[in-house]
Amino acid sequence: MSAAEIFDVVDAHDRVTGQAPRDQVHREGLRHRAAHVVVCDPGGRVYLQRRALSKDCSPGLWDTSASGHVLAGEDYDACARREITEEFGLTGFDLSPCLFKLPAHPDTGNEFVCVYRVTTAATIRPDPAEISAGDWYVPAAIDAWLAARPDELTATFRQIWARLQCVGPPPA
Repeated sequence: MSAAEIFDVVDAHDRVTGQAPRDQVHREGLRHRAAHVVVCDPGGRVYLQRRALSKDCSPGLWDTSASGHVLAGEDYDACARREITEEFGLTGFDLSPCLFKLPAHPDTGNEFVCVYRVTTAATIRPDPAEISAGDWYVPAAIDAWLAARPDELTATFRQIWARLQCVGPPPA
C-alpha cells in the first residue's frame, strides 16, 4: 500500500464527490470505501489474518481474511477480487455477492464496507508485507476470542462478525 494511492471520497450516501490521496483521506477522516472478504474452508472454518505491524491502520490486530481500500474508479466487487488475489494469491474463486454493507463510521475508519465471502479448499499463502500471521478458526473459537479479548481484533471485524452471524453458514 502506498501513500500515492487515490481513493474516491464519498458523501454520507456513498456517492462519489471527488478523489484524494490515501494519506489525505486518512489524515482528514474523509469518507471512503473498503471491501472485506471472509474466507471459509469447506468445513466452515474462517481464516483470520493478523495485520502486519507496518500497516497504517490497526497494525498487529486480527482482522477479516482479506480487506482493502476501493481505489478511485474501482467498484467494491473488483476491490474484493483484487485483495483476495493480492493478499493470498488465490485465483479462480467464487466470490459471493456483497452480503451486507456497513455504514461509514469512526469505528470503520470512515469507510463504507462491503462484506463478501469466499469458500475454498485452496492453500492460503499470505503476503508477508500485508499479513504477519493467520490461521483457520471455528466460529465458536472466534466468538470466545471476541468475548475474552475483543481489543485484539479490529473494530471493523467486530462489526462484521456480529452481522455475519445473521447471514448463515458458508455454503457446503
